[in-house]
Amino acid sequence: MFPDAPEPFVDLSTGINPFPWAASQLAPEMLARLPEPAEIGRLAAIAATAYGAPSPDCVVAAPGTQILLAPVAALVARGNAAVLGPTYGEFIRAAALAGHEVVEVSDPGELASADLAVVVNPNNPDGRLIGRRDLVELAAARRGGLLVVDEAFMDAEPEGESLCGEVMRGGVVVLRSFGKFFGLAGIRLGFAVAAPAIAGRLAAMLGPWAVSGPAIAIGQEALADIGWITSTRQLLVRETHRLDDVLTRAGLEIVGGSSLFRLARIPAAGALFHDLGRAGILVRRFDERPDWLRFGLPGNDEAWHRLRTALRGRSDLRCSAAGVQRL
Repeated sequence: MFPDAPEPFVDLSTGINPFPWAASQLAPEMLARLPEPAEIGRLAAIAATAYGAPSPDCVVAAPGTQILLAPVAALVARGNAAVLGPTYGEFIRAAALAGHEVVEVSDPGELASADLAVVVNPNNPDGRLIGRRDLVELAAARRGGLLVVDEAFMDAEPEGESLCGEVMRGGVVVLRSFGKFFGLAGIRLGFAVAAPAIAGRLAAMLGPWAVSGPAIAIGQEALADIGWITSTRQLLVRETHRLDDVLTRAGLEIVGGSSLFRLARIPAAGALFHDLGRAGILVRRFDERPDWLRFGLPGNDEAWHRLRTALRGRSDLRCSAAGVQRL
């Protein structure tokens, strides 16, 4: 799209932490043998502690949460599925592949009657966060079926509202992403948290050796690094406030987000997307909402400088924003 843009590109189109956890050097033999079941068990135990799951038997490790979407949807007999939107589009695709009739709904109350109900919490792209108590009440109100709560961005929230501790109530699966918060998306590691009977079915679907030895080792060490987790949450809060300041000064309106991304609204969003692209800065746009842009966090001083420079002088943005406020 932008063949003449300066490189390297500043990729702000994702919600991945630009300050990754520093992995220790892996033992060479780890690449030459299959992972041992005991190591998977140890990873599950560490993840259970990190996520507040009732026990390691409730945790299933997978090569990224993306690969879990279709197996989780297949846990429920073909019926009707409801996805609380607008949100990550892969849930609708996965549910349809599993044979469900899928609708996107805007009211959490509409999830109660669906055989498969999906909530992304915090939501992508607007950061909507439904409190744990409200989700517990929703799970209790349902009669059978499955409630899936995707907590891919929950790790970054200083005051999380995770449902992982409630999965023994039954009929609940919580998905957790490792790569986003730890900034290691290429590791391909994720988790499903559910009551042991459901977790066992998922593990059987994935089969043996679903997660690589390097991913297991890195996951074990990173999830146990409480000091890094705590300081990184604080860092991300500061950086998102910094991003808010840069965007609002340029005339964009912050309408949502999490500690890993910000959603901004501007009437000239389409033009700004292309201007940023020509400056070598990638952001996320939305065909269904042409006035929205999502910005990830710049990861260094050079990236911040390039973003500010690309936004500077856009008086048309500030005028458009002022017009929206007057309306």
